[in-house]
Amino acid sequence: MEHEKQQVIITIGREYGSGGHLIADMLGEKYGLPVYDSTIIEVIAKEKNLNLEKLKEYDEKPRNRLFTRSIDGYSNSPEDVIAYMEFDFLREKAKSGESFIVVGRCGSSILKGYRGVISIFVTGDMPEKIQRVATEFHVSNEDAEMMIQKNNKSRKLYHNFYCKEKWGDSRYYELTINTSKIGFDRAAKVIDCYIKERMGDDWAEHIAR
Repeated sequence: MEHEKQQVIITIGREYGSGGHLIADMLGEKYGLPVYDSTIIEVIAKEKNLNLEKLKEYDEKPRNRLFTRSIDGYSNSPEDVIAYMEFDFLREKAKSGESFIVVGRCGSSILKGYRGVISIFVTGDMPEKIQRVATEFHVSNEDAEMMIQKNNKSRKLYHNFYCKEKWGDSRYYELTINTSKIGFDRAAKVIDCYIKERMGDDWAEHIAR
């Protein structure tokens, strides 16, 4: 079918402070594609009439093993419940033939069986990440570094729990890019060039319209 031929799903894993989300937004604007991130929770909360603020507490968080148990194969962990609802959401979008960009949320792993999936990982050097986080959140460099380490640990635990592929391991991504070397705009351009080469001239012409 035509939509299957043209479908592209860009998954972006990222280190905290690397600008991965910013690049996802750049690509989304360029291609006219939706970017799915924490907005998934907003959709789920609305559809299922659930408490949005409560769901946000467990979004993209690793389960707490001390307070988790399984009964008849079902987990009582809110982290698990949220994760699987998000995974189902993304699989339904992919199954429908929709093209989109997903930030984090194990996208590179849970969607890898779909045609047109392109997996990207965005990294950065610690000094640049510290500067960006400190500036954005108006905190000291020491606090910024602690925020980076805490969030990266959480993302790694989350991803590695639900996926066989290891978070940040370049062997499991098509392209890994360091924004500290070339900046966000040029990183987005490099990824754009790769996607167009990967998808072919027909797709590039179609998306440019």
